[in-house]
Amino acid sequence: MKSIFRPLRQGLLLAFSLALVAPAFAQSRMVDQQDLYRSWILLNTKVQMDAPNSGLNLDKPGCAAVTYTVGSDGVPMDVQVVKVVPKSDLGPVARSAVSNFRYGPSLSNRIGEPVATYYIVPFNAPKDPAQRQQLMAACKLPGYGA
Repeated sequence: MKSIFRPLRQGLLLAFSLALVAPAFAQSRMVDQQDLYRSWILLNTKVQMDAPNSGLNLDKPGCAAVTYTVGSDGVPMDVQVVKVVPKSDLGPVARSAVSNFRYGPSLSNRIGEPVATYYIVPFNAPKDPAQRQQLMAACKLPGYGA
């Protein structure tokens, strides 16, 4: 009888182990910035940024798209600049801003489920809302749905 239960026990042990490890390898749900409030609420009212003194196109209107994952503790992780329009040296500025975001879980995310998202950082953007929206549209990233 022992020989019949040993493979069963080993199979159950393996299945249980995989169930514990699998969530660590699962990708976070991708959420557009405009829908992020459903999972995470930005707590900052201001953020610090590391700005260069000189560089390429620092005074031109532009934007930078920064991807990141809001971790279970509300701190951005895996912060990466993926698009800067027009080409400039403002990518590190955008990265430093997003790295300093802090979030609290929404009421529908009490367990603090991490989510992947992105943020568009505008630079020298026009005050006119239509022109500002047109500028930021150049940095919109596909694939982040609700």
